[in-house]
Amino acid sequence: MLIDKFQRVHDYLRISVTDRCNLRCRYCMPEEGLPFLEPSHYLSFDEITEVVTVAAKLGVRRLRITGGEPLVRPNLETLIGRLSAIPGIDDIALTTNGIYLAQRAQALKAAGITRVNISLDSLQPERFAQITRGGDLFRVLDAVEKSYEVGFDPVKLNVVLMKGFNDDEIDDFLRLSIERHVTVRFIEYMPIGHEGEDWKASYLPLETVLERCRLLGFEPLKLTQGIKGNGPAENYQIPGAKGAFGLIHPVSDHFCQSCNRLRLTADGNLKPCLYWEDEFNVKQALGDEEKLTQLFLRALDAKPETHEMAKALQGEEKSHNPTLRRMSQIGG
Repeated sequence: MLIDKFQRVHDYLRISVTDRCNLRCRYCMPEEGLPFLEPSHYLSFDEITEVVTVAAKLGVRRLRITGGEPLVRPNLETLIGRLSAIPGIDDIALTTNGIYLAQRAQALKAAGITRVNISLDSLQPERFAQITRGGDLFRVLDAVEKSYEVGFDPVKLNVVLMKGFNDDEIDDFLRLSIERHVTVRFIEYMPIGHEGEDWKASYLPLETVLERCRLLGFEPLKLTQGIKGNGPAENYQIPGAKGAFGLIHPVSDHFCQSCNRLRLTADGNLKPCLYWEDEFNVKQALGDEEKLTQLFLRALDAKPETHEMAKALQGEEKSHNPTLRRMSQIGG
């Protein structure tokens, strides 16, 4: 088993298959985009399968496929099918912006994807296009409906809450969790790859969501179980609701004590923590199971007790060097 020095068991690997994306979401990358990797620098499907095979022998049971936008990687269903056949892998999830999901949902389900997280930062078409810099809300809503149709369970909607952009839609998202069998996950804006302080202007603590519940007369019940793959979310359900909502607050109330994940970037780096710069490239160990095993153990040993994002908000000195990669380059 993969157990770090703080006695956290790691059974979850997030795999970025590309740093490219068809959108330019404000919290993820600049409007002009980023210097993307050449596809030849990505781990091949064979290489990803090799890494995951070793990870499974070490106790990894759950995978999440991310990007960039993972559905811009050609033939992704082929990789999913190979990963789902690895002994020990019990669950494979997908995080996507949803633009290409509707037409591929059935094939992805057949290949082995069991559940999806779809980014949906606004329910207003013009605002959605503004936040994503060009996204089509109706294509994403179609993807949500198709996800129900093919049987993804659960269907989660990721909402990065941003002051002055979509904080006035909290009520609408809460009502969506009442009306639909969906989990709406409010996520705090994180300082990942931001060298300056501009991100602070859009940061909003998620206590705001619970305050809106109180003002609306909702009395949400905190859930301790029942949502598959709930990860770092603190989950609630409004009485009588068909769905639920979750709060992911890495800045205001970090969940590092229960972290169970490692990350594999598209260019082959094992990343112990989303926020820090430490990375361990697997390419030098490919073809040697023992070397890959030791690389996982080295990455685990380098994992800090906490990411210290709150210090970035407060302007305090940090004990590690923050990553300069953006979320799309890590697979956050």
